[in-house]
Amino acid sequence: MSLNFLDFEQPIAELEAKIDSLTAVSRQDEKLDINIDEEVHRLREKSVELTRKIFADLGAWQVAQLARHPQRPYTLDYVRLAFDEFDELAGDRAYADDKAIVGGIARLEGRPVMIIGHQKGRETKEKIRRNFGMPAPEGYRKALRLMEMAERFNMPIITFIDTPGAYPGVGAEERGQSEAIARNLREMSRLNVPVICTVIGEGGSGGALAIGVGDKVNMLQYSTYSVISPEGCASILWKSADKAPLAAEAMGIIAPRLKELKLIDSIIPEPLGGAHRNPEAMAASLKAQLPIVIMIALVAKSAAAGRFSRSRCVKHR
Repeated sequence: MSLNFLDFEQPIAELEAKIDSLTAVSRQDEKLDINIDEEVHRLREKSVELTRKIFADLGAWQVAQLARHPQRPYTLDYVRLAFDEFDELAGDRAYADDKAIVGGIARLEGRPVMIIGHQKGRETKEKIRRNFGMPAPEGYRKALRLMEMAERFNMPIITFIDTPGAYPGVGAEERGQSEAIARNLREMSRLNVPVICTVIGEGGSGGALAIGVGDKVNMLQYSTYSVISPEGCASILWKSADKAPLAAEAMGIIAPRLKELKLIDSIIPEPLGGAHRNPEAMAASLKAQLPIVIMIALVAKSAAAGRFSRSRCVKHR
């Protein structure tokens, strides 16, 4: 699969295009009396060096673009790469099955866990089916149903957060969007099983927080977490979405700033160039960071108390 390069990655894209061109020529005519291996190797080293240089000094808006990258791994990608025996569970048992939220039971190193996460789509039809990763109330009610099931069977809960926000449509509001989110916040703070939350892409407002109240909250290196999108903030403050880069910097949406504020626990490093460059390596790193064994050792009552204290801190910050 060819990579999609963002605007700030164009110098890297130009080098990669040269490498692809030379490689194609070499494959087409192996009888050419030209040794281009050294040149390809030199260009690859230059590309890696340039990537390191660019990614060493990314701004908040550039990180936001990476968090939304169309090739970035989604929840089901991590399920496939890091877990075994995943059985998806569907429906909220009240209205419908919201495809923007996926969940089910899987095994992590042999131990059963409950996985819940937002799911976006890649192709147009899939994006529409998944509602671009924006859950309706039935999605959050499905998530809560699975959390309660996990509590009954004493299974740790792992959530993956990646949404621009809860769906703001009229139908969603009529079916109780705000109530569904609020109920999840309350019930997640009371669960007597370990809850580990990881922001893998966009962490948009209450739509993210509705599955984000946990004992440990992690963020991937190039993910974001905010009360509103940079474009939304810019539209309110400056009446123009063009000011989104300025808003992104002011809002403090990136992982280092949120860790500084103690709103998250840890930052999980991504492969050079972002998670989409090497999903397998990213999944392996994520899997290694999930502290399931430690969390299970927690006394359930104290775990719930700590989770409630964290949610109070989020409110006041």
